[in-house]
Amino acid sequence: MDLVLLKLLNGVTTGVTYSMTTFGLAIILGMLNIPNFAHGAFFALGAYVGFTLYSQTESFVLALVVAPLAVAAVGILLERTLVKRLYGKDPDLSYQLLVLFAFATVLQEVIIIVWGGVPKSVMAPSVFLGAVHLGPVFYPKYRLFVLAFSVVVIVIVVLLIERTRLGAIIRATIEKPNMVAMLGVDVRQVYALSFGLGTAMAAVGGVLSLPLRGVHPFMGMDILPVAFVVAVLGGLGNLYGVLFAGLLIGIAQEFATLIDPIGSWAAGYVLMGIILLFRPQGLFGTR
Repeated sequence: MDLVLLKLLNGVTTGVTYSMTTFGLAIILGMLNIPNFAHGAFFALGAYVGFTLYSQTESFVLALVVAPLAVAAVGILLERTLVKRLYGKDPDLSYQLLVLFAFATVLQEVIIIVWGGVPKSVMAPSVFLGAVHLGPVFYPKYRLFVLAFSVVVIVIVVLLIERTRLGAIIRATIEKPNMVAMLGVDVRQVYALSFGLGTAMAAVGGVLSLPLRGVHPFMGMDILPVAFVVAVLGGLGNLYGVLFAGLLIGIAQEFATLIDPIGSWAAGYVLMGIILLFRPQGLFGTR
């Protein structure tokens, strides 16, 4: 039972970070109807910028704040210079996919040029070293921080979208962009802000992963398929579906390590395949 509880805690922590990272992918998909194939690259960029800030200043808080803002700026620049030129010109999204995949490849090479190709690791902040006694098990403090911080970020984003004027504009733009434009709202700015918000959430996930997995140039390619599995399983563009699907994938992967630690990554794909046989639109999807 101690092992089951420990696996469950690990699965929930991993699942919530998957959900938070995929939230950004779902926002971009819902707003722009573009599967962002560069999402993993933004995750890696956030991790490397956070690594540099944390290594130079020894302030993990600074890394958590500045790295997502810097990556959001890169995301907005990408949307304003390249992505916006393809709106409405490609019904099957092939050009968008090629542009974003090419950008991800270029960004990965830039990371190798700037930071090198050797993996790097960092320690968790001193305040989060050690473990907490949770009933029958001891659980690392940093993992509890990752769980709590990810939940806070998710709640803030949900409240932003559901309870604020900006969120109302974003939801209206998803449904009726032409009508929103006729009401005097600059839809182009809404698109850019949404793209920036999505990339910033990817960067937060990258920074949080630093003490757990370190950094390496191909970490974006590792997280990208997982994010798409979570997005598809939850229902394309459905934020609440993403939250549930992320937890499901995280727990499935964690318990799969009891059978095959190396092949546990396959658990998410197997689970997605089984569920999509019965619900092709995903758990909470409508399209």
